Amino acid sequence: MENDYLIKKKPFNALFIFALPIIIGNFFQQGYTMADSAIVGRYVSEGALAAVGASNSLTNIFICIAMGGGIGASVIVSQYFGAKDYTQMKTAVNTSLVSFFVISLLLGSFGLLFSKKIMILLNTPADVLDMAVLYLNIYFLGLPFLFMYNILSQMFNALGKSRIPLYFLIFSSVFNVWLDYVLVTSFDMGVAGVAWATLIAQGISAVMSFIVFIREMKKFESGQTKVFDKSEMLDMTRVALPSILQQSTVSIGMMLVQSVVNSFGSQALAGFSAAMRIEAICVVPMNGIGAAISSFTAQNIGAEKKERVVKGYRSANWMVLMFAAVICVILELFNTQIISAFLGSDQTATALSTGTSYLAFMGWLFVLLGLKMAVGGLLRGAGDMKMFTIGNLVNLFIRVTLSMIFAPKIGISMIWMAVPIGWLVNGIISYAEYRTGKWKNIHTAKA
Repeated sequence: MENDYLIKKKPFNALFIFALPIIIGNFFQQGYTMADSAIVGRYVSEGALAAVGASNSLTNIFICIAMGGGIGASVIVSQYFGAKDYTQMKTAVNTSLVSFFVISLLLGSFGLLFSKKIMILLNTPADVLDMAVLYLNIYFLGLPFLFMYNILSQMFNALGKSRIPLYFLIFSSVFNVWLDYVLVTSFDMGVAGVAWATLIAQGISAVMSFIVFIREMKKFESGQTKVFDKSEMLDMTRVALPSILQQSTVSIGMMLVQSVVNSFGSQALAGFSAAMRIEAICVVPMNGIGAAISSFTAQNIGAEKKERVVKGYRSANWMVLMFAAVICVILELFNTQIISAFLGSDQTATALSTGTSYLAFMGWLFVLLGLKMAVGGLLRGAGDMKMFTIGNLVNLFIRVTLSMIFAPKIGISMIWMAVPIGWLVNGIISYAEYRTGKWKNIHTAKA
């Protein structure tokens, strides 16, 4: 079967073939969120950029819940797929879709009810509070589409079909950016325009993905499947919760320190928001490699080819080094031009210096994130979740504690200085667990 290259091709080639569409797709996904910020920053105001940035610290958590949940569910699906147990695979798919649809409705309702209170708790500057809340409320209306698309993307990945979500994401991203520009510049809708553009584009992409996914599932012959299986839900939850935590660590940390950033005023927040949009782009290849090694590990364990996992892990680390070198060169040479592109002609010195300082410091350090993601992806794919979870909790604790204690005393730069420290400690904990070899004997899918 053409989908089983992860357990047959040379590890480096298999991982690259699998990871590249994910990376390209995530570049497009981050590209349209970056376009949201750039368009409102250049065509509305620096305050509008700050509002979208303040909102992103919260919206990213919901995105990470969807992505982390999908990755966790895909581990179970990948293992059934590797074992060619298509009946249980389809039941696991059905269970994940039903579960996360319900979760998206609950989270969307929660967001609509408490968005303003949350933004106030985060000390969002008063001059951008109303714009931030408006953006969030429209975003929460589209949460079911966001969840549907992300879960389906991970299901496609579990089947080795990572190119399919890429095609939909390219369409969605291009359409979204075009809508951003039209609604903001022609209809003068401000932050509401970029929020509606995202909702419409994601909604269309989610529905189209669902139609194609149903067609793909029909290709696998199976016995009687269930729409929902409690035991499968429990298995997926055990893997998905730590995965959600891993995916959410950066965003949760940023939300908790958002009040510290906000205390420096809307100008610093605007520069920081622009830098965070660039960081999100830089994280993409590292996340893609982590997702690839996760599915690679799960499928090869399911196929009882554990020796390939170690070779795949080494290949993943080489990919990390390659991408980290490119990121470093770009950020060190062009950080001023990059931040200026977000701020427009009325940029302030505070916004520019905040953004450029962030990128210049972080450019050298994304290699730490990539190495952490690679070993974490292996543990996640094997279902070895205990130390994986502890490592991410320690990462979160370090980032939040250092930022909240020292940033008010040293300055806003302490917020990004704390980031690589958390990554490093997280990576050391996960690597130590990998070296024990316990992951070789853990099975998440039932026989």
